[in-house]
Order: sequence, then C-alpha cells, then structure tokens
Amino acid sequence: MNIKKELEIKLGMANGIYLNDIEIDPLTINAIMINEVVPSDPLEDFYGTPDADYLKTTIPLLQGAGAEVTSIQDILQMGVYITNAVKTSKTEYAIEKSSIENSLPYLEAEISLFPNIKVIMLMGDVAKKAFNMITKKATKKNAVPAVSTYKLRNSEIYYNGIRVMPSYIMTGGNILIEKSKVTMATEDIATMLEIIK
Repeated sequence: MNIKKELEIKLGMANGIYLNDIEIDPLTINAIMINEVVPSDPLEDFYGTPDADYLKTTIPLLQGAGAEVTSIQDILQMGVYITNAVKTSKTEYAIEKSSIENSLPYLEAEISLFPNIKVIMLMGDVAKKAFNMITKKATKKNAVPAVSTYKLRNSEIYYNGIRVMPSYIMTGGNILIEKSKVTMATEDIATMLEIIK
C-alpha cells in the first residue's frame, strides 16, 4: 500500500500537506514513532534522500537502543514506521496550534492504517499534543497526562490496548546538544523495541 495515495483517497489532497510517499505492507508494522513536524525540504525527511537530516539523528538513536539499522528501509523492516505529527513545514520557531489541527485528520487516518500496532512513540511535545487532540476527540480526555515527559517515562500508558510512550524529539540540531534527552530517548526506544520483539 502507498501511504500517500491511501490517505489522499480517504481525505483528499490538501495544499501544503506533505505525506509519506512510500510503499509499505501495513501488517508488518508494530510501532509508530511520531516526530513533530516535516522539514522545510521534503528530501531531508525520513523517506527523502539516504543521508537526509532527519535520519542523521534518528538512526544513531535507534542504534544506541540496540537496533542494527543503517537506513529507513532497515527501520521499516524492523516493524517501525516513522511519521510527523504536523504535515506542513513550520514557518515560525514555535508550531501553531492551527498547524497541528490542519494535519490531525491525516495523522489520525495514518495511524488507523496499521492494524498490528503495539506501541506509539510520541517524540516531542508537539507529537504528544497532537495525539492527545486525537484521543480527546474520541474519549473526551487526554490519553497522555499533561505532565513533563521525564515524569511520564516510567508510567505505562495505554490507549485502545496500544502502549503510548511519550519521549523526546528525535530530529534537529538541538538534540545533539541535550545529552540527557538523547540518553532518555534512546532508553525509551530500547523499551519500544523490547515490546515489539
């Protein structure tokens, strides 16, 4: 199945919305990692060029967690699908709530494409906020408590039988500066890999 085509069939084409144009067997995916926002250049996204900026930080995180991966194909073959919560690139430093809301139907439909999901990782506050907006619409409450991520890391949160793991952003230059967040994200990814084994 082609993710982009499938989502466009469900929701139509939207101006400025960037969707993952990849072929994938949805039954092979056991975990979804939701990053914050698409990059301004789609070639730097997870499914862009082999040396895309987003992979330069993501692959080392997965390797640090014990995964033997060197490419996005390796990650997919492990049963892990990566996407962005916000499907439009950001124009300001902060991501507007409206940008999250505009992308939400696509993210929600995208998650629903994968019937065998055991874990959803929320990589950063924007991903956490977007996922809570989805769950609030369905259940009238947030799946993830509005508490600092480091306080949530050791709690087991479930939504519809799926383990939801809030963690830290996995892309961008800043990740390399904050070593403690790199360590915690790596530990969280290792936990996710253990669950989907």
